Amino acid sequence: MRVLAVVPARGGSAGVPLKNLAKVGGVPLVARAVGSCLRAELIDEVVVSTDHAGIAEAAEAAGARVVNRPAELSGETASSESAVAHALERIAAMDDLEPGEPEVIVLVQCTSAFIAPADLDAAVARVLAGEADVVFSGLETHEFVWTGPDGSGVTGVNHDPAHRPRRQDREPSYRETGAFYVMRADGFAEHGHRFFGRVAVQPVPARHAIEVDTPEDLEMVRALAPFVDEPSPIDVDAVVTDFDGVHTDDRAYVDQDGREVVAVSRSDGMGVSLLKRSGVRLLVLSTEQNSVVAARARKLGVPVLQGLASKQTALRDWMSIEGLDPERVAYVGNDVNDLGCMALVGWPIAVPDAHPKVRAAARVVLTRPGGAGAVRELCDRVLAARPEIGEDAAEAPASPHPALRVKGAAVRIGDALVGPGRPVYVIGEIGINHNGDLDIARRLIDVAADAGCQAVKFQKRTPEICVPPEQRDQIRQTPWGEMTYLEYRHRVEFGVDEYRQIAKYCAERGLDWFASPWDVPSVEFLEDLDVVTHKVASASVTDHALLRALAATGKPIILSTGMSTLDEIDRAVEILGTSRLIIMHATSTYPLPPEEANLRTIVTLQERYGVPVGYSGHERGLQISLAAVTLGAVAVERHITLDRTMWGSDQAASLEPAGLEHLVRDIRIIETALGDGVKRIYPGELAPKARLRRVTV
Repeated sequence: MRVLAVVPARGGSAGVPLKNLAKVGGVPLVARAVGSCLRAELIDEVVVSTDHAGIAEAAEAAGARVVNRPAELSGETASSESAVAHALERIAAMDDLEPGEPEVIVLVQCTSAFIAPADLDAAVARVLAGEADVVFSGLETHEFVWTGPDGSGVTGVNHDPAHRPRRQDREPSYRETGAFYVMRADGFAEHGHRFFGRVAVQPVPARHAIEVDTPEDLEMVRALAPFVDEPSPIDVDAVVTDFDGVHTDDRAYVDQDGREVVAVSRSDGMGVSLLKRSGVRLLVLSTEQNSVVAARARKLGVPVLQGLASKQTALRDWMSIEGLDPERVAYVGNDVNDLGCMALVGWPIAVPDAHPKVRAAARVVLTRPGGAGAVRELCDRVLAARPEIGEDAAEAPASPHPALRVKGAAVRIGDALVGPGRPVYVIGEIGINHNGDLDIARRLIDVAADAGCQAVKFQKRTPEICVPPEQRDQIRQTPWGEMTYLEYRHRVEFGVDEYRQIAKYCAERGLDWFASPWDVPSVEFLEDLDVVTHKVASASVTDHALLRALAATGKPIILSTGMSTLDEIDRAVEILGTSRLIIMHATSTYPLPPEEANLRTIVTLQERYGVPVGYSGHERGLQISLAAVTLGAVAVERHITLDRTMWGSDQAASLEPAGLEHLVRDIRIIETALGDGVKRIYPGELAPKARLRRVTV
């Protein structure tokens, strides 16, 4: 052991009772000090010296070793040095340390709520390198300091009052912040105090320089915590939210007919979608019975319990029924009626404009207000703690014959995991419905994003390769006048500049984008743009040269199977491999009549290839696509258009904006309704059960 951190944390405190257990940002001060030390790369072990059982418990939970501090070293007059010396003595006895262990001691004090691990490392490095014997945390200041009894008859301490140089012309002074002191262990043993030999200062920012000695100091650091603390991942299995003030800004607009309208953030929808894909359970609780709450929950595809007399009881029952560990559940609230729920979970969270009592009870205070991205911020921080499932497979080297996948494993496309048990990956197929117009393409991207799709897809061709020679000079009637078929194909193709703008716009709208390449140069074109996946059009299932080029990219592949036999699909799968493959059942009839849908083929493909299977539809209406979801389709792709009467071969079999929105809405409802197959009693059944159930013998 080279570096040992010692945190003195006695139970007594004159200014703030049990100060070391006071929570800042939802975390006790002692745990904050321990956490900073543990995140420092150069500190080998952290020891907390305390005489209080509650502090000892909090320190151990934070990852420190605890040394019980005797009463004679725990009084108001006991020095921090005495606690350090005692801790060193106890650690040496317990661990049978070699002479010279540790080399460096770091005295860290809980009174500083904000200690940057990087500052600790910088100070330790200076002592280890022999640049100094002691390094303490200090705030650089150019203040003029005066002293005198009772503030009268004062004299200048660090300046000559007769000469007042400009701030930039004065040498800085340093004020001890009390956060940390790094020292050579042998020097401390020799001198018995924290300052000896060559002393240096480790400058820290002003926002880290507040010591908590009074209730006012505590309120100040609590107010600063949301702005000073680095956002850290939130590791939970479930997220439960209040509605008003969390999903909304806690205001409602009422029209002349008494109908309420609220403002929400569109970015919340994508965050919730990503969270659902990662396997996190979600629930909305509301004391009101309001159609606005129901409509928003339906849009998000999240279950909601509303009209509750006690949200606390409903939350407790829900966690019990779902078999959740309350310590791994987050609850987000904004008002005092959320305090009961916050007390039940391991991660009580508040929005920044929450009631002061709610902020004080929160482990995390978000930075974005309700209705303005609070839910999205929460989702991003929960996702940051989730393990990347299937990461090894996604990063495996490309091969013409990738290894077989584990049957049923999900495939990662961008931020989404696509597979059984995951939210359906909805793709808006723009294809060439943009008619070569970038503005139409942007409007179609908006349609997909507003409806709640996860991706949009285009088609990419090299016309000289894809158009047969005998068709190139055929005259075609187009909205742009008569032209040859080859000229028409060039007219509706986007180049690299247009696709870069498309990529940027999709990123702004939170969508993945990709395309179906129809030839090998188009694969190279799309690879240069770093698409998240490639789609094999049904027409390309037997183009083995194209399939080999796609397999060599190492990207996930979505394979459409319209107008293909099982033998043809077998050969395509042999080339593509199954480790990053999603198969789409399709029938290439435009528009598709119901008798040709043959949806049970979804099950056939699942059983034959052991990969996730989706559905690519060309029918009119929504029923067939929704039925595909109930049969296990993990992805749904539908052509989309601004208006089915627009010019183009795919427009008539496409969904208009309202139809796409209804499709995504109904898919999310079906997902929620399908459940997980585990028979249970739901919270909504508890009251009827108590009222109606009879037991007879």
